[in-house]
Amino acid sequence: MQTLPLVTHRSLNEIVAWRNGTAITVERFLADVEYLAALLPASKHVLNVCRDRYHFAVGLAAAIVSNKVSLLPPTHTPEMVRQLQLFSADVYCLHDNEDCVIAMPRMLYPEIPEHATGQKIECSVVASVPNIDAVQLVAIVFTSGSTGSPVPHTKSWGSLVRNVQAQATRLGLSDGTHYSIIGTIPPQHMYGFESTVLLPLQSGNALSSAQPFYPADICSAIASTPTPHILVSTPLHLRMLLEAELNVPDLALVLSATAPLSDTLAHKVEFELAAPLVEIYGSTETGQIATRQTTRLTEWQLLPDVKLTQRGEYMWAEGGHIETTVPINDVIVETKSGYFLLLGRKQDLINIAGKRSSLASLNHHLNTITGLIDGAFFMPDEVSHDHVTRLSVCVVAPTLTTASLLKALRLIIDPVFLPRPILFVSELPRNSTGKLPRDALQRLIAAHVDKDSTSEYTGFEPAASSDQAI
Repeated sequence: MQTLPLVTHRSLNEIVAWRNGTAITVERFLADVEYLAALLPASKHVLNVCRDRYHFAVGLAAAIVSNKVSLLPPTHTPEMVRQLQLFSADVYCLHDNEDCVIAMPRMLYPEIPEHATGQKIECSVVASVPNIDAVQLVAIVFTSGSTGSPVPHTKSWGSLVRNVQAQATRLGLSDGTHYSIIGTIPPQHMYGFESTVLLPLQSGNALSSAQPFYPADICSAIASTPTPHILVSTPLHLRMLLEAELNVPDLALVLSATAPLSDTLAHKVEFELAAPLVEIYGSTETGQIATRQTTRLTEWQLLPDVKLTQRGEYMWAEGGHIETTVPINDVIVETKSGYFLLLGRKQDLINIAGKRSSLASLNHHLNTITGLIDGAFFMPDEVSHDHVTRLSVCVVAPTLTTASLLKALRLIIDPVFLPRPILFVSELPRNSTGKLPRDALQRLIAAHVDKDSTSEYTGFEPAASSDQAI
């Protein structure tokens, strides 16, 4: 039986986390895990919604040592909660928010006794780091199924450890340098789960308990931890950070995922933050499987032992940390062994008047336009057989007009993909990970478009006042 340690730090005195400017050692972390594990209900499944990243990590570890399974759904909507209860009748919610209203049995993260530096921790003696059976089921992550029911994907301890240790090696984090890892993405998201919780625990580095969103909070979270720093973020947060023109503390590395990163933004991040930027590619089903330094390569490099195989219309991922062969919902072209080009998601492929493109490609070109802060194309569900289907677009571009935006688009995309209508808004309805849910974008457009309009372009341009802001 193969076992793998809960944390890989070299000693119990090493720092595993930073919380509100205070260092937390491995010994303290293990004592907190033991304390919480003794309080957890007997139920097998736990929904860990702790906002404090350290609380989430302790809750995850306490569940693991108690042989419980953490459920990680994509949202916490009432319908998702209902679906989780259908999946597991005994599920309960571990939270650290007094205002939590999730409709299932709840447990508030406890006030774990504080101890003065140098005093003996008053739990049973922590002799060593716990070792966990590699095949133990520790998490179930969910994707949104086509029928509306969440689809479960199991994650064993061995699979997760192999995943983030391969990531640590790829990023050069196994050289003994002690990094502080700050994340702008929730720990419940697969990317945040891997790169802001499991990665520090399994690479000898330290996580930050903070979950900053706004630029000033990101800078504060970085400044509250010692150098060198790694920022785990998204294109949305990185764009906001650069636009704020703040004095960002020194960074050793920036990671980005959840949405495509334009070459323009990648170069700007590396130039203004003076740190290399690495994109991570993966999915809920596979976990992370590839990386690239966007300013140097258009190709993605697979993690060690991960392979792609074409079967029918889908590319399948297997090997490495991937426990079962998984279909990839993106259009991928292998260029050579271990490398591929990413052309967009299958459902994003569009065909208008015989011309083919993808929403990812169009969005990439759209977001290179000077003066545009954020923007996204939208393909309607209704495909007319009598008229050419038209794309819509939503943009955050206070200095542009419909005419100037169309003029810029005509230079970079085929005219058949020129959008109508063009909707100017103050912000796009992106979620906390920077993703733009299709249904949210659809509702935004539906609320502002005159469906009876027959003009060639319906432009909702910025008003002189803020009355039009969304």
